[in-house]
Amino acid sequence: MHEMSIALSVIDAVTTRALQEGGGRVTEIELAIGSLAGVQLESLRFCFSAASRGTLAEHAEIVIHERHAEAQCVDCSSRFAIGSYLARCPVCAGYRFTVVSGEEFSIQSITIE
Repeated sequence: MHEMSIALSVIDAVTTRALQEGGGRVTEIELAIGSLAGVQLESLRFCFSAASRGTLAEHAEIVIHERHAEAQCVDCSSRFAIGSYLARCPVCAGYRFTVVSGEEFSIQSITIE
């Protein structure tokens, strides 16, 4: 379950930032996670609650904004929503595309008391 290592990395990043800002408690962490990032959101929430015990982020609320995936067709340049890497352009029926969003994982904001 790689969600535990992700949770630990987020906790490390936000507690480091909290210490840089004076050591206050982290009350909220806002994440942006793409639908193709390979992260199980409920597993991440569970892992975060376990991994954050005893840290400055122990009672932080996790707000997750899931970003939908979008691709651009290499052949006709159309942009379209995708649900997986096995997608087909709805305009030209081609299979060659570049993913333009949906793979991201980032910490958008941290609230520190």
